[in-house]
Amino acid sequence: MINPVIAQVIDDVELNFDESSLLLLNVLIGLMMLGMALDLDVEDFKRLLRKPKPPAIGLVAQFVLLPAFTFVLTLILQPRPSIALGMILVASCPGGNLSNVMTYLAGGNAPLSVGMTAVSTAAAIVMTPLNLAIWGNLNPDTEPILRSVSLSPLDLFMTIFVILGIPLLLGMLIAHHRPQLAERVRRPFKVFSVVVFMGFVAVALANNWEYFVEYVGLVVLAVFIHNALALGLGNGAARIAGLDERDQRAVTIEVGLQNSALALILVFDFFDGLGGMAVIAAWWGIWHIIAGLGIAGFWSRRPAEVVAA
Repeated sequence: MINPVIAQVIDDVELNFDESSLLLLNVLIGLMMLGMALDLDVEDFKRLLRKPKPPAIGLVAQFVLLPAFTFVLTLILQPRPSIALGMILVASCPGGNLSNVMTYLAGGNAPLSVGMTAVSTAAAIVMTPLNLAIWGNLNPDTEPILRSVSLSPLDLFMTIFVILGIPLLLGMLIAHHRPQLAERVRRPFKVFSVVVFMGFVAVALANNWEYFVEYVGLVVLAVFIHNALALGLGNGAARIAGLDERDQRAVTIEVGLQNSALALILVFDFFDGLGGMAVIAAWWGIWHIIAGLGIAGFWSRRPAEVVAA
């Protein structure tokens, strides 16, 4: 059983992260987004426009259903306020690059996944601060945290635009105007940025290991239920909309695997590494890899043509 004193303290704990490390983390996320954008071109978006139903369903599930249901989940579970706000923040973030790999492994529509990640990333510039402000202020436990940090939606918007929007545009411009250069650097660039980012997170985790070990038990169940909710919402919305099986898999994984790295940056940028929020984002980053591999492994053994609705 969790010690109630420890549970209360997590709302006051601030994880260790100096300004230079925070700047490096922002740069690394931007590089990862740039690497993803090198895979995109205008034709990807044209394909989405020709068949808009799947990405539209995914976006609604991602930015409308998931934040709303997460808000309800926090009222049901009643975790510590900083944990609840961390859950709302993660639910407000777009899908991450990991979803593209997992969709491919799961036998889903990988081009749709890549396109949805790009569109949701662009939409997140507005939708992430909007959802955090709406649902965070509606929850009576998390509203005082938002008020205490005087969170500016404009500052949050600008941070997300710099981290996600600029690298996305830059990568697409390089892919369009310098396709040979993009082809040469695409794979090594993506591998390098992901490896360096994982190394950075490992070091940061090691520096805060005692906090992580002490408090991770508070968020394990919450993240498990929250991630299952996200996957269920994505799959349910895709099925109700009558999408084919490969599209269902892409939408499910895109909605279920959030960009927890972005959430972690925002926690340190705007909330000074607030304990519950940081541990939620960190554990989500670990758990959604496990969950993604699990669902990809399950679906990979069931060809989409066999189980198509």
